[in-house]
Amino acid sequence: MADTVRYDLTEGLATLTLNRPDAMNALDTELKETLRDALREAAADDAVRAVLLTATGRAFCVGQDLKEHVGILQAGGGDALRTVEEHYNPITLAIAGMPKPVVAAVNGVAAGAGAGFAFAADYRVIADTAAFSTAFAGVALSTDSGMAWTLPRLVGPARAADLLLFPRTVKAAEALELGLAHRVVPAAELAAEAGAVARKLAAGPTAAYAAMKEALAFGASHSLAQTLDKEAALQRAAGASADHRIAVEAFVRKEQPRFTGR
Repeated sequence: MADTVRYDLTEGLATLTLNRPDAMNALDTELKETLRDALREAAADDAVRAVLLTATGRAFCVGQDLKEHVGILQAGGGDALRTVEEHYNPITLAIAGMPKPVVAAVNGVAAGAGAGFAFAADYRVIADTAAFSTAFAGVALSTDSGMAWTLPRLVGPARAADLLLFPRTVKAAEALELGLAHRVVPAAELAAEAGAVARKLAAGPTAAYAAMKEALAFGASHSLAQTLDKEAALQRAAGASADHRIAVEAFVRKEQPRFTGR
């Protein structure tokens, strides 16, 4: 795996670290392909029970590498935005659709697709020095990386339109208030706090978490009656799981359950 994304698997937690700090983790082709493949690997690996997505340097990810993008355009690359189908869509789907929880540890600015990837995660822990920006309107582009789907669900349609039409820097305190972040912590404590959150999820009932992710995604685009049917089916499966039996038996014994993810 290329060094643009570092991959570490320890005790069920896969940590994926964007590693182009000199470019503020801008998304060039190598980084996008490596991130896409790393997420797919984590999703398919039964040893991975949770994923932590973070970055090196002072930025989380500033979005598309515009230097590379301009070079493609100047070379007559009329299909320069094929990267949306080839990279951004599968990356976003891998994060949001992965049958295990994904925590984003946002260490600095997350803009454009960088923000989109963070918004696709299940849980966002951000440094008090971090910030978000949609950025797309500033370069005369529409949304990608799933932001037209995730952003209204996080902040509501009106605020989503405002943030997209008038892109600006949303600092950490406002991000927490708007619902773009779950926790804000001092920058020096980000790695420890986000790691603790991710490790707790990795030790949890990960099959149940997968069902919750599926239920939430289904409920976002279906009726209440359809969602109730979906919940019933998912709950039947969860009720037949080893983890449910482990949890109930531990409850009776007044002990902490040790989940297996099955």
